[in-house]
Amino acid sequence: MTAQTNKTLMEGIMDELSRGNGKPFVDAMAEDFSWTLPGRNAWSGTYSGKREVRERLLAPLFAQFATKYCNTARRILADGDFVVVECQGAVTTKTGKAYDNSYCYVIRFEGGKMKHLNEYMDTSLVEEALEAPDRASAA
Repeated sequence: MTAQTNKTLMEGIMDELSRGNGKPFVDAMAEDFSWTLPGRNAWSGTYSGKREVRERLLAPLFAQFATKYCNTARRILADGDFVVVECQGAVTTKTGKAYDNSYCYVIRFEGGKMKHLNEYMDTSLVEEALEAPDRASAA
């Protein structure tokens, strides 16, 4: 896959995510996809495998949302197998807090699928707006 092909794929995924449709994002994950959240909060770490990402990261995250989660790309850059997405999320939690985080995703593609994602964000906002994930229930 070329850089332009990967960029075009990510543009389509982010276009759908800006409307609250996360299915294309999940569909683009390889089965052995991994997602890393650097930092030192309850959400930090690497989630390995599409199943673990869905069960231990996305499910506890989305369970806290009262409104549809939207994420709008501001800039998408591509270089070889890597696509960088600067984007802005928008959602309200069930506790009434705005969780409008800014992100930078560095995504490595392989064979038209997302293989790994590094997510950089406002970790202070994570601690202010979100409850810690219940990792024990996913084991």
